[in-house]
Amino acid sequence: MSAASVNHTPVSHLERVEAPGSMLTKTAAKALAVLRVGTGFVFLWAFLDKTFGLGYATPSAKAWINGGSPTKGFLSSVDVGPLQSAFHAMAGTWWANWLFMLGMLGVGLALIAGIGLRVAAAAGALIMSMMWLAEFPIAQHTAAGAASGSTNPFADYHLVYALVLVVLAAAYAGHTWGLGRRWAKLPFVQRNRWLI
Repeated sequence: MSAASVNHTPVSHLERVEAPGSMLTKTAAKALAVLRVGTGFVFLWAFLDKTFGLGYATPSAKAWINGGSPTKGFLSSVDVGPLQSAFHAMAGTWWANWLFMLGMLGVGLALIAGIGLRVAAAAGALIMSMMWLAEFPIAQHTAAGAASGSTNPFADYHLVYALVLVVLAAAYAGHTWGLGRRWAKLPFVQRNRWLI
């Protein structure tokens, strides 16, 4: 007697699928859409708070529109890692401020809209990697010898966000509850598939 004749429960379609791309269920696509929008809001919120000083991480007096620098506080306080002096030199420069803020805005809007996820994933992963290097969680001690406070020498939230961005782009997460399908049909996107 075969196992199939003993077990009268039919094997679900997903258990028989061989092609990995065929396994994304509608529920999974919706979950990825929620993850996409939530992650987009993380980036967009950072942009809004630093620009307008909404009183969370950035007080109004230090808002970008009030003359504050979005990068000075974070980068000038870097006290670990091999790039410490490089980050100090970048802190508060006009180009670092503009690149950081345009990156946060662009990644946030792209994720929320569900368009340009490949570019958003690359830009967001670069931002997160740079922030990981600035916090350098591998270090157990600061340059002054104090405990760094690192809780995990590798997998901190910056790298997790970078991985999430790559997964969202690879799974075409902008197609569900986003403008990804329409975006992908535009002629200039058809000619430049890296814009999907």
